[in-house]
Amino acid sequence: MLREILHYPDPRLKQTATAVKNISGDLVQLVDDMVLTMYAAPGIGLAAVQIGVPQRIIVLDLNPEEPGKQLLKLVNPIITAREGDILWEEGCLSVIDYTAEVRRAAKVEVKAWTPDEKEITLQAEDLLAVALQHELDHLDGKLFLDRISRLKRELYTRRVKKLLREGRPLESRKGPPAI
Repeated sequence: MLREILHYPDPRLKQTATAVKNISGDLVQLVDDMVLTMYAAPGIGLAAVQIGVPQRIIVLDLNPEEPGKQLLKLVNPIITAREGDILWEEGCLSVIDYTAEVRRAAKVEVKAWTPDEKEITLQAEDLLAVALQHELDHLDGKLFLDRISRLKRELYTRRVKKLLREGRPLESRKGPPAI
């Protein structure tokens, strides 16, 4: 089932997610719902926090034109190594109509569990490394807005708050799928 994606400045986006203690049928259904929601948005990544579920779960698919081909479903992911430096233009399903360059590690190693209880280790670079770091930030209550200059963040925040005060809806972002 499709879930509603929370949008900035919803305070639930600032929640720190808790670790999943056991994998159950409910968790498998949640992950499936996250995948459907991510593809429908459209996006290439989604954290459970973005749909109001403060659990350490993310889904990613860097190739949404071929759904499932590169799909990752990760439970309790952690970054175990970082290397290098890269600037990447990021957007977000929870941050409507805004992108900005964000500095991240160019390569990361991530350990996680899959919903079928297999432990995995991923070596990621470039877009996959950026997307993993972006989604893991969500699990720690951070948005990419927290990684840009205060001036840029405040300008975006003012624009969003003005729209909300005026009762105008936040427009869906245009362009390619967001992280």
